[in-house]
Amino acid sequence: MSNPSSKPVLLEHNDAVSCIRFNRPHVLNAINSAMASAFLEACQEITQRKQTRVLLLKGEGRCFMAGLDPHQLIDSPESVEAGVLEPMNQAMKLLGELEIPVLASVQGPVAGAGLSIALACDLVIAAHNSHFNFACLPTGNASCQLGSSWHLPRLVGLHAALEIALLSGSFNAQQALAMGLVNRVVPFHQLECESHCMAERLCRAAFPSFGQLKQLMRRSFGRSLEQQLSEEKQTLTQCLNAPEYRENVLNHIEKHSHLFNT
Repeated sequence: MSNPSSKPVLLEHNDAVSCIRFNRPHVLNAINSAMASAFLEACQEITQRKQTRVLLLKGEGRCFMAGLDPHQLIDSPESVEAGVLEPMNQAMKLLGELEIPVLASVQGPVAGAGLSIALACDLVIAAHNSHFNFACLPTGNASCQLGSSWHLPRLVGLHAALEIALLSGSFNAQQALAMGLVNRVVPFHQLECESHCMAERLCRAAFPSFGQLKQLMRRSFGRSLEQQLSEEKQTLTQCLNAPEYRENVLNHIEKHSHLFNT
């Protein structure tokens, strides 16, 4: 039996919170073919697990992820497309289609593919020692990967996205917060606790409509206001008719009956 600690990606379940942890800390969690394949398998398992209401992404050790593995880039560059990019692109597509909140908990270097993954998450909480870089290669930026050219302009605007991509400079957690790339910055020693607290809060708030809400937001860029209003109306109607939502409303009324008795 293989040692779980030696696996490149760890998948853990704690009731309604599932966690995918990148587990190659000796190379700053850089992605090689084995990690890409394992990450895709973990994402596929999450899509089938009905109990999961929040997915948390983490990096083992002092780093979230420092991009593509430079050893594979040097030793076997012809294997990168099929062995790394194709499975990772499939995994990113699955992440984008998940009908549950996806939360990234990042620390240390968040570079290249690591930044692309963080950009694709619904929420990002960063340790104060996090530093970010768009470059997908150790020597600088060659191109975009894993949807970064799609997510980044939508988060910061076209000109800011081009500045980040073309200059390939590093920026710290506070700068990432100011640009809207992360939602919160916390001291490193509080990252684990704050991340799980946010995940638990999302679990308590999660409705079946969360998936629809995410898609409304993500698809709004290609729609007119009239189209968006129509989609919102349909989504809200479906939400109001969902048994779980009705049960939550009834519980709220009962808990706060003094506010509704007139």
